[in-house]
Amino acid sequence: MEKNSNIEMITGNPKKAINKLSIPIIASMFLIFANNIIDSIWVAGLGPEPLAALGYITPLFMVLVGFGNGIGAGGNSLISRYIGAEDRASANNAAIHNLILSIIVSVIVSILFILSMESLLNIMGASSVIDYSMEYGFIIFSWTFAILMPPIVGGAFRAEGDIKRATLPIALAAIINMILDPILIYTFNLGIAGAAWATALGPFISLLLMFYWIFVKKDTYLSYNLKDFTNDWGMYKDILVVGIPASLEQLVLSVLTIFVNYMLTIVSGPISVAVYTAGWRIINIGMLPAIGVGTAAISVAGVAFGAGKYENLRVTARYAVKVALIASIIVCIILFFFSNQIAFIFSYSENSAQLEPLIADFLKIMCLFILYVPFGASAANVFQGVGKGTISFVLTLFREFILVLIFAYLLGFVFNMGEFGIYCGMLLGGGIGSLICYSCIELYINKLIKGRDSHGI
Repeated sequence: MEKNSNIEMITGNPKKAINKLSIPIIASMFLIFANNIIDSIWVAGLGPEPLAALGYITPLFMVLVGFGNGIGAGGNSLISRYIGAEDRASANNAAIHNLILSIIVSVIVSILFILSMESLLNIMGASSVIDYSMEYGFIIFSWTFAILMPPIVGGAFRAEGDIKRATLPIALAAIINMILDPILIYTFNLGIAGAAWATALGPFISLLLMFYWIFVKKDTYLSYNLKDFTNDWGMYKDILVVGIPASLEQLVLSVLTIFVNYMLTIVSGPISVAVYTAGWRIINIGMLPAIGVGTAAISVAGVAFGAGKYENLRVTARYAVKVALIASIIVCIILFFFSNQIAFIFSYSENSAQLEPLIADFLKIMCLFILYVPFGASAANVFQGVGKGTISFVLTLFREFILVLIFAYLLGFVFNMGEFGIYCGMLLGGGIGSLICYSCIELYINKLIKGRDSHGI
């Protein structure tokens, strides 16, 4: 199989591949988070009602993003395995299936969201700002294809080791959104609709750039020529077997937040919910290095599995944890010692000044949660890389939902430790769950190696 420099990198030393792939991914993720914050700041200038409307649409938007990232992980996994097996024809065919699936999923999801949006918003309690929410949401979900397709097509780029083309469009979309927000919202007086158009046009321009590389410049390793296409329903299934569970993982995290908010409301009231909401945003940003390394591990693990190089699979899992853990320790130390300064960002006004010491205390406790993420995230992503998306989802559900909620409830309510008990329970449940998840990937890889050796391969 003819190889370019990207393919040589992705099929070579797993450690070097993870290093090269993870840094751009982490950088693009930081840009996306920064974009979300800036988006809220511009909309806040329109008043509290448009900002509240944005808040109601955000969970639905994040489900949409979760679908894109999940299906992208499925395509990444399948294509990586074919590249590892040095089957370029099947890799090309899988890339075309991935592109077709992105179009089909975009159309279906767009129709479902548009038809159900008003009912969902009313259920969520958005009736007081329903006009603003519908105005923003209709534009967003009409452009579902522009939001869903870039991360799905980007999964194919990551599979061939072309991390520049996988991450540049995502970063470009965030930057375009930041630039267009004030222009469309205030200069053209489009209000909240301007924010929606900015959010849609950024990824649309990025998608056009991807199509230019694929169909005009035609210098990608994977070919998207129809002569390389043979319809194979099994390929769609293989992509979805990883993609759907990976998509649902975002939903699990959203539901977890709802339950934690509910428990905090019972034991401490709305102030504790405000503290958790602000502090957890910072913790989420602190998790990005581990998540970025884990995302890079999908491609590297898929290639190693496809090539039957199970020792490389073990190296991938262990090295991903090592790199992510080092980065997480650094982030944890920064959050602990600069907790007061960080808390000030959310409590600079006179009305919110009381939150500063509370958010600072939250960060000093929950920064420890970041230390567990490398173990759980890396294990889940390696399972996705080898095509075991269902196992990845079950482990995430067990770790991030069941164990975290059980221990949070036990310490918060049964042992009457209140708000502090809920936080400690989250730490305990997350830590135990992450270690169990990592043990599972080690056992799985050992089983692969022993199975291969017993057959004398």
